[in-house]
Amino acid sequence: MKETEFNLLEEPWIRIRFPDCSVREVSLTDALLHAHEAADLAGELPAQDVAVLRLLLAVLQTVFQRVDGTGAPAPFRQEEDAIVRWGKLWRLGRFPAEPLQQYLKTWRERFWLFHPERPFWQVPQAKIGTEYSAAKLNGELSESGNKIRLFPPCSGEEKSGMSYAQAARWLMYLNGYDDTSSKPKTKGAPSVGAGWLGKLGPIQAVGSNLFETLLLNLTLLKDGVEKWGEGVPCWELETPRSGERTEIPQPDHPAALLTLQSRRIFLHRENDRVTGYSLLGGDFFSPEYAYCEQMTVWRGVQRSRNAPLVFLPKRHDPGKQFWREFPAVFMQENGIHAPGVVRWISRLQHPGIHLLDRGSLVRFRITGVEYGDKDFFVTDTFADELSFHADLLEDVGKSWRKSIQEEIARCESLAEAVGWLACDLAIAAGRDKDGSQKAEAGKAKEQFYFRVDQPFREWLRTIDPLQGEEEKENKILQWRNQAAQLARRFGEELVREAGTRALIGRSIEDRSKKGKNETSIKRHYSAPEAYNAFLSRIAVIYGKGGTA
Repeated sequence: MKETEFNLLEEPWIRIRFPDCSVREVSLTDALLHAHEAADLAGELPAQDVAVLRLLLAVLQTVFQRVDGTGAPAPFRQEEDAIVRWGKLWRLGRFPAEPLQQYLKTWRERFWLFHPERPFWQVPQAKIGTEYSAAKLNGELSESGNKIRLFPPCSGEEKSGMSYAQAARWLMYLNGYDDTSSKPKTKGAPSVGAGWLGKLGPIQAVGSNLFETLLLNLTLLKDGVEKWGEGVPCWELETPRSGERTEIPQPDHPAALLTLQSRRIFLHRENDRVTGYSLLGGDFFSPEYAYCEQMTVWRGVQRSRNAPLVFLPKRHDPGKQFWREFPAVFMQENGIHAPGVVRWISRLQHPGIHLLDRGSLVRFRITGVEYGDKDFFVTDTFADELSFHADLLEDVGKSWRKSIQEEIARCESLAEAVGWLACDLAIAAGRDKDGSQKAEAGKAKEQFYFRVDQPFREWLRTIDPLQGEEEKENKILQWRNQAAQLARRFGEELVREAGTRALIGRSIEDRSKKGKNETSIKRHYSAPEAYNAFLSRIAVIYGKGGTA
């Protein structure tokens, strides 16, 4: 085997989906230069695509913060310069070849997957780290020696080794999402937790092609407001960091963060196949107020009473549809810090700028990795998308954002009402008040969210914040009627499924204890009583005249 092999700028390794739904592997250079011809990334997992997307963004951030579309040096003197440059790229409809080819040619020697001194995204010093097989590198398996997948998507040779192209993709993924199973080699080394991407609630804007997706996520201003500080991508570091579990200052430049080395990795190969790797913990920093990260949802945490909120990255809940997170992601109010990419796109829609077409839809995608206890192993991956009118992110959409928040809260109240109905029906059918009733309630709530999911997405997608107040009121009333109707129909189904025993019902004693005093009230449970109570709850949720 050659010591120096597989240059990522020239060898095909990034999986791209084209408009005809075909999928091909292309080099990093071709992925950028032909992004306008591609529909999207098409890796083995959506989470892997996020990691690869961030690599491409790191190149673009580095290049277009230094030079203009012709390749001439043109650093930003003021914030408006960034908006102008972004607008020129957007109108061009493709990335200009000259500045990208010039830059990548300069740094070509740093993009060898295998190199005796500077293997890409790796450090030879990681040879001393914990050793894993290729099955652990493969994120579809994430299989270690003591955790075997019962129904793996691959086996045999495909499980014990992988091509260089596959390994390059999974290398990106591993650095971002690695779990906490590896043990430190240095005594007393601090815990770094999961990889940086695994700590986040990743979110990205999605365009009609890969070029638009990349450009929409190319935040040339931090939070759409201020110029970035100093920083370089990992391949430009004169001496790469190789120490185990190294605490670093918070990056202040996107290229530095997008290429953060959360892990020290060294790939093992044999007979032109990657057979495994060695791993150590890598770079980490405090996540508090780490607003350099533009592709995450945030949560406000109050450390103590009367203390100000501390903002930390927030992981997505895999059991929660994306639209239910709308307030936490797209509201830009006190107590909420919207993701940087959302703030950036909002800036692009400011009055007098409006770089996105009036009336156009924007699409956002969330991805996530679900971990087991203490992030010790990966249990699942997931993704979801949401589309809505771009102007919802601007001032003209402020009142609509508030209304959407209110309707989501009402949907959650409806789900609670459905849960109460399921619980009451379970009691009426003869089940004692135990954990099974909670299980029935939880199951019913999940089913209701499933039923309301697509209708809510469609309602959100058709909202036009440029319409007048009367049209807005009609649109809201339309949704309330639809949601209430969906709830009532589902409630009727639950009643039918409860059977004749629930129809007759039964009387039981509800006991409650307050201090030393215990009270007992005899109450009758039946399907008609439960359903009438359910209808009353719907009426309370929407108020008198809230639904037709």
